[in-house]
Formats: sequence, structure tokens, C-alpha cells
Amino acid sequence: MHYKHLQNTLFTVIALLLCAMTAFSQDLHYSQFYNSPQNLNPAQTGVFNGDHRFVLSHRDQWRYVPVPWTTFSGAYDRNITPYRSEKQFYGIGFNINYDRQGDSRLNLLNLGLNGAIHRMINSRNILSLGANLGFATRGFDTKSLRWDKQWNGDVFDTSLPSQEAFQSTERINYLETGLGLNYRYQKSARTTLDLGVAALHLIEPTASFYGDKDTKLPRRYTLNGVGNFQVSDQVDVQLHALHQIQSKYKETVFGGLAKLYLNQNRGKELQLHLGLGYRTSKSFIPTIAMQYNDWYLGFNVDVDRTPFNKALNTSRGAYELHLRYIIKNVKPFRYKNCPIL
Repeated sequence: MHYKHLQNTLFTVIALLLCAMTAFSQDLHYSQFYNSPQNLNPAQTGVFNGDHRFVLSHRDQWRYVPVPWTTFSGAYDRNITPYRSEKQFYGIGFNINYDRQGDSRLNLLNLGLNGAIHRMINSRNILSLGANLGFATRGFDTKSLRWDKQWNGDVFDTSLPSQEAFQSTERINYLETGLGLNYRYQKSARTTLDLGVAALHLIEPTASFYGDKDTKLPRRYTLNGVGNFQVSDQVDVQLHALHQIQSKYKETVFGGLAKLYLNQNRGKELQLHLGLGYRTSKSFIPTIAMQYNDWYLGFNVDVDRTPFNKALNTSRGAYELHLRYIIKNVKPFRYKNCPIL
């Protein structure tokens, strides 16, 4: 009984340490990164077939440890075509992210404004430049934590001071900046290719809970590609890949989806998407999605076989949900359509 209690305590401590290291070394991330475009690259703001796009995302990870890591995101963007413009259009949008991790309730609230300029090279090629400006606040709660100075030899005595030199507010605020480039090739509405590169936390902000330490939040570099290819009248194939670098942390995710067009009648359009992805940290990502007209719902689970999961004899990693809705305005007579197919 004593050994089992000790083992559970050890696993909890390890998990807390991992969460703490993760929180300070990397940003929030989604396995379905292609369904969170403004978090990925500001140059993808406004690049879609429609006029207004709304996206809600949720990720829940490590619920079983139990030091859950929960992420919520909401985003809106739209594209604007200047009157009589044939070579250029604009994208503008904003997103909000909330992330909470572990027993300390380490949390991040991020508000961002994104803008992009999209230049038509010709009818099939678009080059985009985007920028991000935002505000972030991060904090945590020390009341549920235990510190080495509170150990009296037998138990943790919470009445003893922690003697940790945190700032009095236990919350920090900083400015977010980012730049991105995106290239789009569009042969048709169902055959497209996007290739993007971005640098986020461009002006590396100070992000430290210790007032006397000038700790910078390192830049995050992203390289991504998403291609959609029409195979037949009823089937498309999507291939996607992402590589992110942030200081010593690196992440690579790649995979594919088969898109089955179950109904193509106007007003009753129905698609079923089935796919599989892989993260090089040994995570398999089975994915299913449904699209009905302009509504889209995607779901995936992360099946992890990392050393940490093996130690706990589990393969449970995370699950994600993404909900998207696109509004297409009714165009007045002789109105020039946005060049996104």
C-alpha cells in the first residue's frame, strides 16, 4: 500500500515537472493545425472560399494523469476585395486563445489581431503577406502547490511560507507580434496547395514570473503545407504537414484525409472525411470530420506511445474538436467575386 502511494506520488511529481517545462518552452498546439489557420500563420487570414469564417477549437490533454492541459480557441476572419480590383484583396481577423495546465492552473489568455495582403500573380497563383499584433497574459495559482520549504520532515505544512521569489501578482503581461508568408496554387475549387512560413513572438517579449530575471519568450518558427487534390467526382485527398521550432523544442506533424462527397446537391451538400496523422513524438492521430453545406465539424484523438505514457501503461493522449462555419454573401448584380475558388 505504501509502495503504491509512493509510486502514484512519483508519477504526479513527474507529470507536474513535465507540464511546467512544457508550459515555459512551447506554445499551444493543435493536431488539426490546418483547422486553426490564424494561430499557424497570419498570412492565411482571409484565404478561404467565402466572406466570413468562424472557428471554435478545443483540445484536452493528459486528463488521466491527472494534470489536465485544456485549450480553447475562437477565431473570426474575412476577406475584402477592393472595388474593381483584379490583382489584390485583403484579409482581416482576430483570435482568442485560452490555455490552462496542471495543478498550478498555469494559464494563458491571448488576444490577437491579424491582417494580410493577398496579391494575385495570375489566376492560379496567390502570394500573401500577413502580420499579427496581440496581447497576452499568463498567470498561475500557488495555493494548491507544495514547496520543499513546506516539508516539516513528516508532511507538507501549507502554513509555512514557500520562500519562492515570485512577483506579487503571480501574473505577467506581454505584447505579441508575428509575420508570415503564404503561397497558394489553385487549379480549381477542389485542387489547391498552400505553402507557408511564419515567425511568431517576433519581438521576443519578457515572460518571467521572477521579477529580477529577464527571461525572453523564444520565437516560434512554423513551416507548413496543405494540399487538396481532386481524385474523382466523389473523392478528394488532403495531404498536410507542419514543422515547428521554438528554442530547443521541435514538432513535426504530417498526415492525410480522404474526403468523400456523399451528396453534391446544392443546399444538401454532405462530405465525410477520414484520415490519419502522425507526430514524430510517437503519436498517431486518427481523424474524422463531417461537412454539411457551410458547417464543418472535425474530431481526432492522439494515441500516444511516448516513454511517459508507457511508464503509466496507457496510450491515451488528447482529443480535439474543431467547429467551423463560413458565410457566403449574396453578391449584387455585376459584383466581382473574391478570387479564392
